Amino acid sequence: MPRKFALRGTGPELSSVARPAIPLFPLPCSSPPSNASRGGKYTRKRRRGKQRLDRKANPRHHGKHARRCDLSERTGDLRRRQISDPQEWRLVLRRLPAPHVLQTWEWGAFKERHGWRAVHWLWEAGGAPRAAMLVLARRVGVLPARVLYVPKGPLLDYGDLPLLTRVLVDLEGLARRERALFVKIDPDVEADGPYGDKVTGLLRRRGWRFSREQIQFRNTLLLNLALEPEEILAQMKSKWRYNIRLAGRRGVSVREGGLDDLPLLYRMYRETSLRDRFVIRPESYYRDAWGTFIEAGLAQPLIAEVEGEPVAMMILFRFGQRAWYMYGASRALHRERMPNHLLQWEAIRWAKGHGCAVYDLWGAPDALDESDPMWGVYRFKQGFGARLVRHIGAYDYPTSHFLYWLYTTAARWLLALMRWRYWQDSR
Repeated sequence: MPRKFALRGTGPELSSVARPAIPLFPLPCSSPPSNASRGGKYTRKRRRGKQRLDRKANPRHHGKHARRCDLSERTGDLRRRQISDPQEWRLVLRRLPAPHVLQTWEWGAFKERHGWRAVHWLWEAGGAPRAAMLVLARRVGVLPARVLYVPKGPLLDYGDLPLLTRVLVDLEGLARRERALFVKIDPDVEADGPYGDKVTGLLRRRGWRFSREQIQFRNTLLLNLALEPEEILAQMKSKWRYNIRLAGRRGVSVREGGLDDLPLLYRMYRETSLRDRFVIRPESYYRDAWGTFIEAGLAQPLIAEVEGEPVAMMILFRFGQRAWYMYGASRALHRERMPNHLLQWEAIRWAKGHGCAVYDLWGAPDALDESDPMWGVYRFKQGFGARLVRHIGAYDYPTSHFLYWLYTTAARWLLALMRWRYWQDSR
């Protein structure tokens, strides 16, 4: 299943090469910089003193001041630092709630080979990680400005609003200091869950906007792998169970692929993109993405065959206790033998056998409408007993409202032009 086409290259790809994090934009220390001259220092101290007296005399400031003190008290023990060791980063992610594969060290290293810069930040207290995020940065053409992106993050306990506020404050300050047009986050927070309204309310109060550009799928379907295989089968629609068994009777087999299969995987993926009319990237991009994931042990290709002839494939990603179905393709051959049903069942078995508790089928329509282009894919995934999960989606924090409006408006037109040119070249 392809992800949404992203204008600025933010799809799911990783690298196994251990590369140190580049100190792209270090957050400042808590102490202010020294003044260049005594006169300037004296003037500023007098001005600050007068402002403090004005605030004390004005009761309107007391509530805000109290809230700032409360936040400081509840997050004051946090220590923020940059991580430059890939192994330490992996250990940090495994100790945080629901770590995502798009926040891994390998993901950042891969994106650095495709025009982005990556930095890894950790907030810890008492030696225990409390929050972390991989931040990707990229220049906007020839302009002296960047866009920042935190894919599927930050990672933290979203029930802890003071902690979330502290992380957002740091991230907003980072965007301003780096002269970024905006910073984008898209955490996996369930919109209908216990924290959905609280998190979105906090974001809006702090000036974050629901993004028009949803880089990753906002909604997905999750399958519980904690059940026994017989229980997972029992939750499927009866037709799906029948098709799984039918594929086996009609000679469909599934094998694990490897690096030698990369050319085959891309050919099938391109064939599917032309048939179903979705945009993909050049072959070199996927060879790098899939190959380095496979080498890192974070991805496994599965290939369905009929009498040795490949008819369908998927690339299963995993990290921690979760597996993701991010890429899939099929040919027009032997569809009556239901190879895709057996392929998904073998993916479920593989993920469960490797210790995964959740199988993320990666992508569902924004609105459950039969006219949606993804409706057929959604129905196929739902048939395996997966639960639809709606996330809050991506939010942007613009540092300049006018430049943000200009950028997002131009981006929509440019994306439409790129899609049109892609289909013209594909004819």
